[in-house]
Amino acid sequence: MGSNINNLNENQRDTFSGKFGFILACIGSAIGMGNIWMFPWRVGKFGGAAFLIPYFLFVFILGTTGLMEEFALGRTTKRGALGALKAIFEEKKIPGAAVLGYIPVIGGAGIAIGYAVVVGWTLKYFIASISGSLLNVNAGEYFGSFAGTINASPWHIAAIILTLAILARGVSQGIEKVNKIIMPAFFVLFIILMIRSLTLEGANAGIEYLLVPDWSYLAKPITWVMALGQAFFTVSLGGSGMVAYGSYIKDDVDIPSSAVNTAVFDTLGAMIAAFTIIPAVFAFGLDPTAGPPLLFISLPMVFQQMAFGHLFAIVFFIAIIFAAVSSLLNLVEIPTEAIIHRFNISRKKASIIMGIIMLVVGTPIVLDVDLLGKWMDFVSIYILPLGAVITAIAFFWIYGMDRAREQINLGAKKPVGKWFNFVGKYVFVFVAVAVFILGIVYGGIG
Repeated sequence: MGSNINNLNENQRDTFSGKFGFILACIGSAIGMGNIWMFPWRVGKFGGAAFLIPYFLFVFILGTTGLMEEFALGRTTKRGALGALKAIFEEKKIPGAAVLGYIPVIGGAGIAIGYAVVVGWTLKYFIASISGSLLNVNAGEYFGSFAGTINASPWHIAAIILTLAILARGVSQGIEKVNKIIMPAFFVLFIILMIRSLTLEGANAGIEYLLVPDWSYLAKPITWVMALGQAFFTVSLGGSGMVAYGSYIKDDVDIPSSAVNTAVFDTLGAMIAAFTIIPAVFAFGLDPTAGPPLLFISLPMVFQQMAFGHLFAIVFFIAIIFAAVSSLLNLVEIPTEAIIHRFNISRKKASIIMGIIMLVVGTPIVLDVDLLGKWMDFVSIYILPLGAVITAIAFFWIYGMDRAREQINLGAKKPVGKWFNFVGKYVFVFVAVAVFILGIVYGGIG
């Protein structure tokens, strides 16, 4: 491998069967709730099509750089964020620095704990859509009757059990196999929903909201800041999300190509979701900037008024479950892999430990929606971006840019050139620091 920090035999560690399964797992991780409820209203709020210019720029320059960094760091060390950073710091004999490896792991675990609550909500709505009860209630009152109450606890537990049951089966038989099914299904289901949404009477207003550019927004710093945050956190999860997945790939996997494919399909998923949700919301005169309530209050109201609403509600919420579970798998894998590495125990035991942690820490959050918001804000504003900064500095500066580029290019059909040294070491690291600072200033941009 060209590095003495890799002391694990590849055959001792479960791996993805190949590039296809790996990319689908990464796409599944990237396509989450941020694509579905945040991306659409940000596009409309910050200039329509004008917002897409900085967003695409940041995704395909910085997002792919971050993905390549995390994939290569994981593959080089055959470890997740905790073990990878520990190996780099110890190789350079930096005393006490190994403890920094816990920060991105804590960030991933923190988001997973909060995200599991939302996945529980989606499970409940899916069952309610099947029974038809979702179409015969006041959407706002229905959401308030269980969110933040003890009634949400069984669904929270179900989300944890479902996720850990998949993770316990391992990488190739669990994470990869599930994503090979649910990710293609996600795109097929959302394309069906998009076609229906675009044919609704009044949908043109939603299309204009998304596509008519207000070029004046390009002169506003807030547009660029929000586009940066959306791109940075949608594709890469704060310096830890893809390190674990990267640790399970073989040396012949093309990392640059995998990063580009992940970014392309993540962006495609976000655009399809936007053209599904926003035209429908406009068609029925609802608020496109509602954020999380868009899924759990606004859209049920759309299905109540839409022809064949029962059927489309079922299709929609099963697609949402696919997106939510695939993202939660990656988030929970971060601390699960760290537990396996730190205590040298089996994956099943580590999964049980992680399940207990999620249940104990997550229960107070389940019972208080405001606390859930504060929890997610704290983790996403402070811990995740700090983890991204630490990981970027460790790989591009401490491990060394030339060595990092060598690992990124291992197995690549079109290796990145020396120009990447400047982008990785200076541009990406500077931006990671800027995202951390701007997130604090603006109260969150991801």
